[in-house]
Amino acid sequence: MTYRPPRPVPDRNRPGRVNAGCGCAGIVMVVTAIVLIIALTGWMFSVFSDVATPATREPVPADVPPAAAQAPPLIDVHAPGRTSDTLAEWAAPIAEQTGIGPQAVRAYGNAALVAQEAWPQCNLAWNTLAGIGWVETRHGTYTGRTFDTGRLDEAGFAQPPIIGPALDGSGQFAEIRDTDGGALDGDATFDRAVGPMQFLPGSWRIYGRDANGDGVADPQQIDDAALASANLLCADNRDLSTPEGWRDAIFSYNNSNDYVVKVRDAAANYAMNQPAHR
Repeated sequence: MTYRPPRPVPDRNRPGRVNAGCGCAGIVMVVTAIVLIIALTGWMFSVFSDVATPATREPVPADVPPAAAQAPPLIDVHAPGRTSDTLAEWAAPIAEQTGIGPQAVRAYGNAALVAQEAWPQCNLAWNTLAGIGWVETRHGTYTGRTFDTGRLDEAGFAQPPIIGPALDGSGQFAEIRDTDGGALDGDATFDRAVGPMQFLPGSWRIYGRDANGDGVADPQQIDDAALASANLLCADNRDLSTPEGWRDAIFSYNNSNDYVVKVRDAAANYAMNQPAHR
């Protein structure tokens, strides 16, 4: 599988908490070249149990982009504290119908609302973020152990923290030497993808954002991770309402047609208020 780097992010004025974090677009491109999800390709799919498949599941269309799910209500994304909490009433029935944890639904909705204000040309729907979250870590519940899944705690942190395999050049993995002294992934020799949305440490330095209002951009926290993903998807003034813009955005996560199809199908299922499936 061949991966390509995301293009450098232009210097843009971002309102509110989008300005938190470091937009170090000058980072060595080899670090960002294999962005986010390499570490989980082939590592996770064999161990997940899907949400029970409803007998009346509707087939999803193959449209690109997938249909947008019900949009979250407008909230003050600049308010202090964890603004995603104000989406609890909106998220609850969606979580029940789709099988996505309510913490994750709120985080995806919050990130989409921030993106709507920060990058209005992007037209990012929350279910596209959810599609990526499902493919990457089943919304922060992946641990690598079939009968011992993880969870998002009440503050939205992955428990246990999600850390992928070392990118040491073995097997299907690229080799990416350590870029953060092991600060995010605990590995001072090689980088590893981290958190519910699977960012490499070097990529996190560019796209990472604080979305839960605690002043720290943490890839293990679902609000922060979802907003960082929105930041990446909306880079280069992409318009995700167009087929080309949506595909290009997903390719920036993983340059794989199979990956695009998986994300599309998951997002399309969520637009229809039903669980995603393999």
